[in-house]
Amino acid sequence: MKFTQNDLQQIKDKGISVDEVEAQIELFKTGIPFTNIAESATIDNGILSLNEDQIKSAINEFEKKRNSLNLLKFVPASGAATRMFKFLFKFVEEYDPEEQSINSFINKNNLKDMSLFLVGLEKFPFYNQVVDLLGEKGVDYDNLSNSKKIWYFTHAMLREDQLNFGNQPKGLLPFHKYKDNHISTAFEEHLYEAALYASDEKTAELHFTISEKYKDKFTEEFRRIEEDVEKQTGVSFEISFSYQHQSTDTIAVKPSNEPFRNEDGSLLFRPSGHGALIKNLNTINADIIFVKNIDNVVVKQYKEEMVKYKKVLAGILLKLQDKAFQYMKMLDTSSLSEDDFKEIETFLSEEMCVKISGEYKKYLDKYKVEYLREKLNRPIRVCGMVKNEGEPGGGPFWVRDMYGNLSLQIVESAQINLKNKSQKDILTNSTHFNPVDLVCGVKNYKGEKFNLEDYVDSKAAFITNKTKTGKDLKALELPGLWNGSMAFWNTIFVEVPIITFNPVKTVNDLLKAQHQIKE
Repeated sequence: MKFTQNDLQQIKDKGISVDEVEAQIELFKTGIPFTNIAESATIDNGILSLNEDQIKSAINEFEKKRNSLNLLKFVPASGAATRMFKFLFKFVEEYDPEEQSINSFINKNNLKDMSLFLVGLEKFPFYNQVVDLLGEKGVDYDNLSNSKKIWYFTHAMLREDQLNFGNQPKGLLPFHKYKDNHISTAFEEHLYEAALYASDEKTAELHFTISEKYKDKFTEEFRRIEEDVEKQTGVSFEISFSYQHQSTDTIAVKPSNEPFRNEDGSLLFRPSGHGALIKNLNTINADIIFVKNIDNVVVKQYKEEMVKYKKVLAGILLKLQDKAFQYMKMLDTSSLSEDDFKEIETFLSEEMCVKISGEYKKYLDKYKVEYLREKLNRPIRVCGMVKNEGEPGGGPFWVRDMYGNLSLQIVESAQINLKNKSQKDILTNSTHFNPVDLVCGVKNYKGEKFNLEDYVDSKAAFITNKTKTGKDLKALELPGLWNGSMAFWNTIFVEVPIITFNPVKTVNDLLKAQHQIKE
């Protein structure tokens, strides 16, 4: 691959080597092997379904220990809100109120999202903000025709010289409007949540991974709300930020696998997906880490159920961790009885969902000890899974590696060969999906932090199709944070109710009940 001097300088400035870039381009050409899903994880086959007694027991375990643990909430929040407004960007670009009515434009283009947006317009938390801005600019909004109203409204929302919502971090957009006319962001809602479960009831620690260019905006937002949130919760907050390293960006290519170039001729590099955040997570030194996406929040009246299941997942993690630590200490002793071996094997297979190798029974005792140690001495993640109701997201599967070993993994549809009928059927018939509701234990039985980068499956990257300025391109994403980046963790899947999953993927999701205050 021939690069210009400008290309070479650009690559160097990113902290990437030319060899790495060429290797990435080669991956686009050769393709990445698909993940081999053996079967979907289901209730009693990789997914734990809880009864009320188990729920209470898990919550009690968490409450008993929470004040003696260092808890932290880790929130991936680097994304801009561009995709939230995708249909509105199309509308702003194409609609001319002088040429046709709003209804004829919607019908002609079959814009169902636009229809829903118009019906719920006054319920959006930013409605008054937009109308007030138009008033400041001298627009007599109330006396405009309907077509002109929505034209002015959407332009005020999205134009760069006005509110520019599409280029703001999603975490700082107006998400919820309360009865006292207080407008909260997703960032603020995460603070309220953290006070309820990711705290010792005095202090809550949160870490947000953000784009560096938004650092000042997040800091400003925290200063604006800090006093009020601390007063309402009785909890003080320790907030930290980190950025996705530029050196983890990957080159984009055209469909022909030639480097995609920006209009100024420079190479296009893209953030390599949330998988790069394993480096950020690896810097966190906490006993229990709650992981949740920035847009998965609810208004206060729905928080109780969500908080309940966060405590449940944490309680399950603590119980399993205690047992794993106990068995690690047993394995440190000079001799184990046959019953000891059976007890540890049963714990791994029945409680930790670890498939023990068929060769294991042939091992001498000292090699059995090595095998069991290797299986036990890993980071642990307990992941909430919700029943599949058509929402996008990765799913829980039993995955078979190149050696025939089975393990529980979260797999994105992009990692699965949909042209293979049996693989597609497994995906289609899966019962649950991943809402990104994780509780992580990242320390070993001696209290030492694991190096999380040792547990990444580097082969679990994938190629996705994207567009930029209307042109097709291919992007390379590193193993996802909860996919390949945690592939070699011990993984427990637990069924949680759908009420715990309330992402805002498009602006219209803000009209759903969990994002609206009941009148």
